This record gives sequence, structure tokens and C-alpha cells, in this order.
Amino acid sequence: MPVDAIGGTFNAQDTNALSNNNINQEQFIRLFLTQLRFQDPMEPVDNREFLSQLAQFTALEQSRQTSQNTTDLLSMNSSGQAVSLLNRQVEVAGLGAPFSGRVIAVSFTQNGPQLSVQDNVQTQTGIRLSQITLIRP
Repeated sequence: MPVDAIGGTFNAQDTNALSNNNINQEQFIRLFLTQLRFQDPMEPVDNREFLSQLAQFTALEQSRQTSQNTTDLLSMNSSGQAVSLLNRQVEVAGLGAPFSGRVIAVSFTQNGPQLSVQDNVQTQTGIRLSQITLIRP
């Protein structure tokens, strides 16, 4: 789930590009075994090279898990930020002219939390946290 903070920017294409470059542990083992099966018997690959590849994959897997944990933490932080804005006066950018009003609802979607902001006349829905430019006390 993409996550953005108040005043932040987000590019969905960056997330899609990163997710397409990932290889999971099962795919790596399959690739590793295929490499073993088709190596030249007259010049086998050195054991140190295999151990190096396994160590690299382990490091990559730990990095992936850290990245996932960070994404989860950012998602929880984003949700907390959105809920804390309930009943607060905010200014919103990105809707043409600047808009200000009171946050009356928060909804949670796959794209992150979305706010509903109401002024004296109308209610704007689907506002992302990155569109909030000012929070008034």
C-alpha cells in the first residue's frame, strides 16, 4: 500500500517498478539449482562463489523484510495522522483553488487514508494526506 505523509508527494509508478523487480526466496533457490544442474562438469563453479551467492541472497532477503516492516510502520503512521485530523480545521491544495474546512470523516483504501473535508457550503471527499498544507488549532 502506498503511503504518504501530510505535505508529501507520491509517485505510484515508482512503487510498481520496484515491485516488478523483486524475486522471492523460492525463485532464487530454483534459479540456484538450475545453475548447479547446467554447470560445466569440467569447470565447476567454486564453492566459495556459491556461498557468496547464498550470503548475498540472505542479505537481500533481510533488506526486503526491513523494507516491508518500514512500509507497514509508515502505513500505521499515516493512519494515525489521518485519524488525528478528525474535527480539525485544515487547508487543502491540489483541488484547483485552495480549499479549507473541517475534517469530518476518514476512509481507508488500498491507496491509503482519504479525508472528507467540509466547509460552510460543500464537502470534498477523497483528499489524500499529501494534499493537506496547513492544520489549524
